[in-house]
Amino acid sequence: MRITVVGANGPTGRLLTGQALAAGHQVAAVTRRPDAFPLHHDRLEVVGADVLDPEAVDAAVADRDAVLSVLGVPAGKEPISTYSRGTANLVAAMTRHRVRRLAVVSSVGVDPHRYSDGGFLFNRVLLPYVTRVVARTQYDDMRRMEALVRDSGLDWTIVRPSGLYHLPSVTDYTVVEGHADGRFTARVDLAASLLALLDDDRHFRRTVSVITTADNPTLLQWIRREALAKN
Repeated sequence: MRITVVGANGPTGRLLTGQALAAGHQVAAVTRRPDAFPLHHDRLEVVGADVLDPEAVDAAVADRDAVLSVLGVPAGKEPISTYSRGTANLVAAMTRHRVRRLAVVSSVGVDPHRYSDGGFLFNRVLLPYVTRVVARTQYDDMRRMEALVRDSGLDWTIVRPSGLYHLPSVTDYTVVEGHADGRFTARVDLAASLLALLDDDRHFRRTVSVITTADNPTLLQWIRREALAKN
């Protein structure tokens, strides 16, 4: 297939691009920093484009079979609109060029639930603090993005991972519609789940959760490796 990967230069985007190339697809990797993109392949086109630029997005979507969006924006207290504005541009371009298949990465934080193994500290303190304070503007914009996708009329899937972390290879991850009772998702599994959607129409116009069930970090390990590493 001819795939456009949006947000390709992020950690998950690079994994997704590599997996798509390994599977034999042609990939247009969209990034604002094309010179910094580390992958090279004869079936790879690195497209320097800002998702907020409608004309650039239009060119990146034309003549493609599917769009996989792994947009990522750092959390902060300032208003965030990249998810919703960028996705609006994607939907408009896909509609113009009659590209039907769209998958976007959101987050379980958009609709937080308590976890059976979370305990008091995680469920009653950490989760509300992250979703309602630290990353509130991020999740607000993801909700706007999800609403745009649901109203798009495309063959869409919204993919919600939990806390992202690194593993070296794909595991026997789990995909369920709605909420999944798992606190962590390996980026390599998230990338694999997105790629698998291209060959599976069971999740058309559905919201799914992706969780990794093996080799999960402890909460303290995750904070040390992932949350603190972003600062």
